[in-house]
Amino acid sequence: MDFVVGEGLRKRFVSKERMGLFRSRVKVVEALAGVDISIGKGRLLSLVGPNGAGKTTLVRIFATLLLPDGGRAYVGGFDVVREADKVRRLTGLMLYPDKGFFGRLTGLENLVYYGMLYGMGRKDAERRALELLELVGLWDARHRPYEEYSMGMKARLGLAKALMNDPELLLLDEPTVGVDPLGARKIREVIKGLKKDGKTVLFTSHNLYEVEELSDEVALIVKGRILAKAPPDRLKKSLGFEPEAVVKAVCNGREEAISRKGGGEALVELVKKAAEEGCTVLEAYVREPPLEEVVVKTIGGV
Repeated sequence: MDFVVGEGLRKRFVSKERMGLFRSRVKVVEALAGVDISIGKGRLLSLVGPNGAGKTTLVRIFATLLLPDGGRAYVGGFDVVREADKVRRLTGLMLYPDKGFFGRLTGLENLVYYGMLYGMGRKDAERRALELLELVGLWDARHRPYEEYSMGMKARLGLAKALMNDPELLLLDEPTVGVDPLGARKIREVIKGLKKDGKTVLFTSHNLYEVEELSDEVALIVKGRILAKAPPDRLKKSLGFEPEAVVKAVCNGREEAISRKGGGEALVELVKKAAEEGCTVLEAYVREPPLEEVVVKTIGGV
């Protein structure tokens, strides 16, 4: 069994929608409509989709914060409903980069507090907190009050908090939202290191360049359904997007650009053809369709 497994997961939210001063109607939103998903040990899966697609709902179910209305979910072989306590010991959660901290406590004090909530002694919690503050690049700010932290610093502290119990599964819901480029880069570097250490990661982000850089697999989710799931390159191909070989050359005194669907082999053929026709090749490359282009065009057609 994969480390993270979801089978036929369903979740509905029911609310009242006001229609006027004295009238209302019941509104049912199907957040998850039978989701099957799995993540192998030590791999990073990104959930990608529009707002309201079901990404955060799925994260919350695996974090044991929401009960599914149907289906089953497992982390490390433990059922997230019947064995929630065991699941919590295996997971670290980052839902909102700037939530869950005490403004007047320092970064170090905040982490020590959460470490003690996990059952650590004070000395062990402080040792672990100092390790993580160095890991996320907040060592110099460890004694500064949290209320003085920038958004990027708060996000990095949020990642450190998610790691306090040394979890086997990290649930990261848009960890770089609103974060400056340098802070976001640091968070990505830390996540890459965690993958090398064998951590399993469920990741959501609207930054598709970031998703492409980090992911072993990408799951495209729309209206509570997973439309496709594969490594980034295979996902593009399965949705009809292929690399394009491009050659720019001077032929008969004129600069021209020729292209063909395909990768390296197509590029070699184009260069060979240009040389046979007596053209001078100026530039030759393979253009990979960015994941953002693929996702936007796919979602637009749903």
